[in-house]
Amino acid sequence: MVSAAPRPDDIAKALCLPAFSADSLPPDLHGALTRLIAERDRLREDLAKARHRIHGLERLADEDALTPVANRRAFVRQLTRMIAFSNRYGVPASIVYFDVNNMKQINDKHGHAAGDAALRHLAMVLRDNIRASDVVGRLGGDEFGVILAQTDEAQAHDKAAALAAAVDRAPLQWGELTIPVTAAYGIHAFSGGENPQRAIEEADRAMYEQKRAMHAHGHAPGSALGHAPERAAS
Repeated sequence: MVSAAPRPDDIAKALCLPAFSADSLPPDLHGALTRLIAERDRLREDLAKARHRIHGLERLADEDALTPVANRRAFVRQLTRMIAFSNRYGVPASIVYFDVNNMKQINDKHGHAAGDAALRHLAMVLRDNIRASDVVGRLGGDEFGVILAQTDEAQAHDKAAALAAAVDRAPLQWGELTIPVTAAYGIHAFSGGENPQRAIEEADRAMYEQKRAMHAHGHAPGSALGHAPERAAS
């Protein structure tokens, strides 16, 4: 696309001069300034396009390859910021660690494509049931994390139970099949002087303690964690 020739006032602005008539400029100078201003405009357009591409690449770099949530790298970065903010201002915050209960059964019975669909489904349920200030990310495999801003431990337990119940109420529709999906969870409220990896490990440990306690009592993991146990397939 050919740019329109710059007007005299464009040239004046480029030179930081008062407005003047283009006729007062020597032809060679006028032509040189015209080319410079056209080049400036082209560079501005190229810069805007480059910024747009960089933004798109940053977004892709932060997204999980399979599910529509943050990947582990982006999640840890957000967790680092939240921990620092919580420590500095004394604002409560928590992390919830989710683990799919029946992932192996889904893969074995319905195939890995169904397993991938179950992970995407779980991610969307979590994403759609959190606030804009919260963050959900896939930590790896069938494990997800949710950062709850301005949420103490008791509130985090309530929210985690609500999220797990939302997952339980929304089985995966896979073709003509309805596949139940449930998730166990563990809670860790931020305390002073910890790093993101430790926060994730503590929430993970809490989740496995809940699972072990339920297995010891002969219950499905989901029933101890604020939502109904896995439904039997019809």
